[in-house]
Amino acid sequence: MVLIKTLHKSWAAFVVLALGSISHGFVVSPTTASVSTRSTTATTTLHAVQIEGYQEAFAIIDKCAVTGIPSDDLYDAVRVIDKNALKIYPNDDEKAALWDQAHGSWKLQLATGGGKFTTFKPVPIFAFAMIDEDNFGNGFGINQDFILLSLLGKHEFMTQRRQMPLNVDDMYVGASKITTWVPKFMANGMGLGKRASDWKAEGKRAPAFTFIGASDSSLLARGGSGGIAIWTRLDKDIRPAAYGRSGN
Repeated sequence: MVLIKTLHKSWAAFVVLALGSISHGFVVSPTTASVSTRSTTATTTLHAVQIEGYQEAFAIIDKCAVTGIPSDDLYDAVRVIDKNALKIYPNDDEKAALWDQAHGSWKLQLATGGGKFTTFKPVPIFAFAMIDEDNFGNGFGINQDFILLSLLGKHEFMTQRRQMPLNVDDMYVGASKITTWVPKFMANGMGLGKRASDWKAEGKRAPAFTFIGASDSSLLARGGSGGIAIWTRLDKDIRPAAYGRSGN
């Protein structure tokens, strides 16, 4: 019973942070450029149509993502990318490149907390997201080598919308799968095993991320509540610590 209560509290904290705050998404010639940034990463490759202000905006975003410190102009920089998404990603090729760039292991650094908020705040715990060839995973822990709780599920990327429903197939404590021992109330709460069609059948909207932008250093996505999150790329694969493996 103590374990169940502990897991429930941990899961609740995780949902509030990782889902509650971020889930429940100029005319120029197309180019792909290597852009110098003001972050601790010397260069970042941006795969998108380079509209006016795009490079400057991502320089700000990358710096804040790497340092975990929001600047006064961060929200405005994100808005440059977000409000011009149709011009930045005009076809499936650019959207597919964005999806490819989003693959990897990421640390959640900054979040607005909801659609009505316009201020990014640092995330006070170590929370991660991971996208590989087959799965999306997220969770939290002490650091990238010591993960406490994580989720994993087969991903689906809706290219036209730049959207990924948050499918949850398995739950891990440490790097050990505990899916078969998850209490029913927790399984129902996290939508274990559900797909977008299942949520729709229940008259609910599936939790999902809508990708706004990505570089070598940062990843931006909007959740169903309208909140925006910014991750920075980790220097190592999170899967061994979170799931006990590095491959699919």
